[in-house]
Amino acid sequence: MHHVELRDVNKRFGTFDAIKHLSLGIEKGQFCALLGPSGCGKSTLLRMIAGLEEVTSGDIFINGENVTDTPPAKRKIAMVFQSYALYPHMTVKQNIGFSLSIAHAPKEFAEKRIAEVAKMLQLEQLLDRKPAQLSGGQRQRVAIGRSLVREPEVFLFDEPLSNLDAMLRVQMRLELAKLHKDLDSTMIYVTHDQVEAMTLADKIVVLDSGEISQVGTPLELYNNPANRFVASFIGSPGMNFLPVTASSMDGLNATLGLNGGTGIIVQTKTPLGKSIPTDGLEMGLRPEHIHVTSPDDGSANLKGNVAIVEQLGNSTILYVDTDAGQFVVEEDGAIGTKSGDNVGLVLDRKNIHVFGAGGLTI
Repeated sequence: MHHVELRDVNKRFGTFDAIKHLSLGIEKGQFCALLGPSGCGKSTLLRMIAGLEEVTSGDIFINGENVTDTPPAKRKIAMVFQSYALYPHMTVKQNIGFSLSIAHAPKEFAEKRIAEVAKMLQLEQLLDRKPAQLSGGQRQRVAIGRSLVREPEVFLFDEPLSNLDAMLRVQMRLELAKLHKDLDSTMIYVTHDQVEAMTLADKIVVLDSGEISQVGTPLELYNNPANRFVASFIGSPGMNFLPVTASSMDGLNATLGLNGGTGIIVQTKTPLGKSIPTDGLEMGLRPEHIHVTSPDDGSANLKGNVAIVEQLGNSTILYVDTDAGQFVVEEDGAIGTKSGDNVGLVLDRKNIHVFGAGGLTI
């Protein structure tokens, strides 16, 4: 039995379908990320699970119980929002324990729970401060603590780190990962940041226009994207996409042709030709699977000119213009290639993805 399950869930705003026939199961103790661009429906989906958004049709189950029409307060969930939404006139201690005071929990129990949560989130020295005296990361920890104190069945996070600066986001990612490990609780996390999803989640649900594009582990989505959308959304720098032609098709083997390049033999998942049209094909290849060599190297598949070099220390990003189009290449940080250099490019054919005219991986 899934801990959280959605069965054929739909959400309509007027004539607009925000969520379309979506079914999903999340296991107990899983960290599941809902990933996608703005407007794809991920926050709407989270709010439906929380009970803050009415379901147009379909059913939502938590721990086997149908909660589709259950009020939010009775769903045994806790939600952390993008905005900290702390009470400015209350101390950290009062903010964390607010839900317990509303529920008229016994004082000794409330004190014990607040102390446990404060220790877990390293807020023990800050309990008497007001929110205005805290940093952004500390405020977010207080907001998480306010959810933790209730001991919910499921934790819901709606882009909780997007208001933090880059360094704080890294720190809070580590703290959230540790928190999940310590609690072993079911967590559903909404983000548009694929780095957050890849580093935190053990299950990622990629959403596109209210529908699921693919569900899988971070590495499954990275190495075996189901379609062009997933391939383009996962990975930084993004995957290279270039139009190709196909020839010499033999079963799953096909020779791809790039403008100005040599033929590349790849293995597809589906035979090209009779069942799969060869018009409108695209090749996808991640920057780390392209290697720079001398333009005179016989193993080079293409020749090009380096337009821009971005030196990041541990790696160097090269933008190489070729007759087939521009390639983004990720090389070792010590590479000596400079802007304006003529280079050869060797494409790792084992990591080439082929996409059909409809965007599906073939």
